[in-house]
Amino acid sequence: MTHQIAPSILSADFANLQRDIELINASEADLFHIDIMDGVFVPNISFGFPVLKAIQKHARKPLDVHLMIAHPDQYLEQFKDAGAHNITVHYEACIHLHRTVQKIKDLGCTAGVAINPHTPVHLLVNIITEIDLVCLMSVNPGFGGQKFIPNTYRKINELHTLARDKNDRLLIEVDGGIDHQNASKICQAGANILVAGHAIFGHQNPSQAISALKNS
Repeated sequence: MTHQIAPSILSADFANLQRDIELINASEADLFHIDIMDGVFVPNISFGFPVLKAIQKHARKPLDVHLMIAHPDQYLEQFKDAGAHNITVHYEACIHLHRTVQKIKDLGCTAGVAINPHTPVHLLVNIITEIDLVCLMSVNPGFGGQKFIPNTYRKINELHTLARDKNDRLLIEVDGGIDHQNASKICQAGANILVAGHAIFGHQNPSQAISALKNS
């Protein structure tokens, strides 16, 4: 399977959001990665339903919605209604993770689980067969533009082994600090989806940056 590129809207120009959405539509990118932050689970606030609905209005590719929020169960239906194709919740934020995952699937979305850099991969063993995607945070969540944490390579390998034994359809997404210098190594370790923000929108030619990541 060719790896997918998911530009992170968190790094887009919000004064020209429709322009950047159209840029992604016309590029080799596969998904829109949308980080929802509440200032509680992570020390930052991003955007909510009005912005997500505005993105949906113009986006022609699936919306990969990453909930970095406390109590995500309260809002799953609203995120589905706002256009989410995939909904990813954090392992660390969910008290009853199986129930949350089942609710996401009942809504007709694919279900992802994200883990922070300090969270061991083996904690997913009891949910791995139920989910469609794991998002490995390769930076501490909350802010864009951080440096990639090298220990992520080991976690990708570990997750790839776990998925091969229990869920060979699992998508492995890596989020944070990805650029053209490390993208190839991340894919070789077993990642299927690369989330990139600053490396795309901070580039003088974002479409070219997407192509470089896609062909890394």
